[in-house]
Amino acid sequence: MAKQKKQPRPKAETPKGFRDYFGAEVDERNAMLAEIARVYALYGFDPLETSGVETVEALGKFLPDVDRPNEGVFAWEEDDSGWVALRYDLTAPLARVAAQYRNDLPSPYRRYAMGPVWRNEKPGPGRFRQFYQCDADTVGSASPAADAEICAMLADTLEAVGIPRGDYLVRINNRKVLNGVLECMGLADEGQRDAVLRTIDKFDKVGEQGVRDLLGKGRKDDSGAFIDGVGLGEAQADPVVAFLTSKAASAEETFVNLRAAVGESAVGAEGIAELEQIAALLAAQGYGPDRIEVDPSVVRGLGYYTGPVFEAELTFEIKDEKGRPRQFGSVAGGGRYDDLVKRFTGQAVPATGVSIGVDRLLAALRAKGRLSGETRGPVVVTVMDRDRMADYQAMVGELRSAGIRAEVYLGNPKNFGNQLKYADKRASPVAVIQGGDEAERGVVQLKDLVLGANLAEGLTREEWAEQPAQVEVSRTDLVAEVQKMLDRD
Repeated sequence: MAKQKKQPRPKAETPKGFRDYFGAEVDERNAMLAEIARVYALYGFDPLETSGVETVEALGKFLPDVDRPNEGVFAWEEDDSGWVALRYDLTAPLARVAAQYRNDLPSPYRRYAMGPVWRNEKPGPGRFRQFYQCDADTVGSASPAADAEICAMLADTLEAVGIPRGDYLVRINNRKVLNGVLECMGLADEGQRDAVLRTIDKFDKVGEQGVRDLLGKGRKDDSGAFIDGVGLGEAQADPVVAFLTSKAASAEETFVNLRAAVGESAVGAEGIAELEQIAALLAAQGYGPDRIEVDPSVVRGLGYYTGPVFEAELTFEIKDEKGRPRQFGSVAGGGRYDDLVKRFTGQAVPATGVSIGVDRLLAALRAKGRLSGETRGPVVVTVMDRDRMADYQAMVGELRSAGIRAEVYLGNPKNFGNQLKYADKRASPVAVIQGGDEAERGVVQLKDLVLGANLAEGLTREEWAEQPAQVEVSRTDLVAEVQKMLDRD
């Protein structure tokens, strides 16, 4: 009889492009989500939670900024209902909801949504295939006031989660202005227009001259490889460069420059008028250029959005992996997308919204030292006598009833040193100790593990003696004395 081949053990590893989150990371994210939800609700937006799985038809063209249909999502075929996929953002599900429940929802419909999304893309440093998004959208209003409100709410949200004024900037542009520029260029060929859009999207990487080169004959990239250009003449390229470099010292001057860039284009003039309305509405509410400004160099997403486009950028410097200073960059983006719901209903439905990258915001706060990446663990009640487990559980119950996070040590109690090592690993602030002798005298020992750690880090014995790391207190004062230690730490 042939010997069966031994089945290899599975590797204990996360799939490529995914990661696990522990303790403080989860707590910090939950706290941020709660704060963002508070601001969104303050603005009158209602929560919406949709399924993580959508039909492929409902998702439509996957990842508007990636030209790889069917490759940008995790999809599979159901036997009875065709292809389905994990959602790649929170906007496509909103469009489906707005169409499916259009007779039941108020119009305009204002909703916010938070949750993980999945993208089947090549992972890289800091780029994961599952991440959290935080969206707020208004569906059913064509008013520029809806766009202005989203920008104001975005600024308020950044400040609420710990990004102070001066460390961020919300920048606004408009796709209609770009359409006006393309009209001035006289580009009738759709492929050439798309090539121009892709070139414009590289402005922040290659700069003004790089865009000129790519619109013309082409340029060498950093590796020395030659990138073919669009093939436009210099005069044709001028309106694009004028558009991208039209930002001036004041909004009024910027609008003058934009009018020159769009020439006689009616759609371009319409886009500028919308930007002027948004700027006026924001100024009336006290949102000045130190928080929100019109900036035509914002070009991400212009191929997807139909009107105003917004981006929130953190302006402070951090150090990269090689210790070089660099700006943190964008943490949120959005804009007006009036064609998305139309896919389902056949009727134009105006919509505008914003998406915040929660993981990037958390990374920014950690980089600035505004989040510690640490969390305080529970008070640990040690076990000196396993036959008295009921007594220890009673102590834990009293602490929990007072709102103090606490647990009984549930490992092998034989080695007391291991119990204290466990408490240290749990980042516990206090250990409660009661042996038979203490029980007879009606007392407990409280060990201040935070103070003990400070002692180990160089606190003098005189300083420690003034505030001893372990004290004996009455059993009846357990809760009050533990709370004192927690307040002191």
